[in-house]
Amino acid sequence: MNAVLIALLVLPLLGAALTLAPVFGPDRATADRRALRLNTVVTGAVLLLAVALAAGFDHDEPARMQATTDVSWIPALHVRLHLGVDGISLPLVVLTALLTFLCALYSEKRLPNGDTVPSAQAFVGLFLLLEVGMLATFAVLDLLLFFLAFEIVLIPMYFLIARWGSGAKVPAANRFILYTLLGSAVMLLGFLLIGSKAGTFDMQALATAHGSGLSHTTQVIAALAILVGLAVKAPAWPLHSWLPDAHTAAPTVGSVLLAGVLLKMGTYGLVRVLLPVVPDGTTTLAPYLGAFAAVGIVYGSLACLALARPGSKGDLKRLIAYSSVGHMGFVLLGIASLTPVGVNGALFANIAHGLITGLLFFVVGALKDRYGTADLDTLAGATGAALYGRAPRLGALLAFAAVASLGLPGLAGFWGELLAMFGAFDPAQGLSRPAFVTYMVLAGLGTLLTAAYLLIVVKRVCMGDPEQPAPVAEVADLRRYEAVSWTPLAALTLLAGLWPALLLSLSNPAVKHLLGGG
Repeated sequence: MNAVLIALLVLPLLGAALTLAPVFGPDRATADRRALRLNTVVTGAVLLLAVALAAGFDHDEPARMQATTDVSWIPALHVRLHLGVDGISLPLVVLTALLTFLCALYSEKRLPNGDTVPSAQAFVGLFLLLEVGMLATFAVLDLLLFFLAFEIVLIPMYFLIARWGSGAKVPAANRFILYTLLGSAVMLLGFLLIGSKAGTFDMQALATAHGSGLSHTTQVIAALAILVGLAVKAPAWPLHSWLPDAHTAAPTVGSVLLAGVLLKMGTYGLVRVLLPVVPDGTTTLAPYLGAFAAVGIVYGSLACLALARPGSKGDLKRLIAYSSVGHMGFVLLGIASLTPVGVNGALFANIAHGLITGLLFFVVGALKDRYGTADLDTLAGATGAALYGRAPRLGALLAFAAVASLGLPGLAGFWGELLAMFGAFDPAQGLSRPAFVTYMVLAGLGTLLTAAYLLIVVKRVCMGDPEQPAPVAEVADLRRYEAVSWTPLAALTLLAGLWPALLLSLSNPAVKHLLGGG
């Protein structure tokens, strides 16, 4: 099993290196086609390895690190090449492998091209390097390796936005890299403080110690530094302002991976590092994290309502980006409760958001391709885009993703948000229950506002008279490559909603282990 996890990381790295070799031919069109096919083959192989890893995982012991590799890497700094997965990280590894494969499939047909766009070879090299960083973030068990993996994703994503994006893509990419690099630098200071005081960067050893050997002051300072760094990536209000610009400018596959995986890296770090390593510091800061989470939920929903309003010139991609601020607020609220129920809800909401928002960005990207814009007023027009009449399958998928996002029972979006609110209703000992009940009420208000703006979007885009003039004369319905790329996300959204134990049975023992330090 450990060989499978190592291969999972090495394979896309080798694929990225191969794009630097002159093996694709001198003709650019042929080289681009071969490079994109290589991308699909490599990411497909990685997905098969991820499925094999999940199949070989001992589901009777999800709290135990499995498929582990632990060898000394930099002895002078006590840094070890320590890899492994448990019930918390395994679903994220599989989600990452799935989304990258679906994005690779989609890119074969919809990669932006033109004289000013770099070659597909460059895209594939950056894409596979991005996959390495994302997978490694969820697999490494050393603080410095976690930081390294966390950083690897920044440069590829910067270029995906700046070179293959649209609109104000360079300023958006600059803001993305500036925010995340500064956040990472602050996070590294927290890691170094822990490592210097504890004498190790090994996350398993630190989790087992559960804060012993670290003074309360050290824990609070380290927790604050790490929290700020991870909150930028999550993103938590008010450190979110890079996200709407990045999503609006990014190509479709960039938006899918940014929402589906990169945001999860921040919240995963909170669960993997803060909760078990500096528990006293986390308890001190939890009420503030909960407050920011509750404000973020309401703020994101109000911003979406403003963008959905007729005449506001709201961009659909920007609206979904703001919705992510609200949805990730539920994840942060669940973590802030410091209870098994809340943290399990946060982890479930992580996966659900990746599936649902990935699907939303795919569908909105297709709308932008067909209409030439994602501006809601242009799409709605005088009679509405009338997707139900003009492209019924596309309209049905958009409506499905929207109702999943608003938390309809029976779909994946429901369980994570419900459990996060349950966690806030009865927070861990030492936390103010009145404060967290207030946060829960605000979160409940956020769910109502979420339903309002998503139903407005569905009404404006999907309904209308298909016989009336539209921004374009004819709208193609769901294409074959789109159906292949999107169907797995819709199916898994339904599966996770109807069978939540599939994820909760994995995460619950591991969460209890982390919170208890056992």
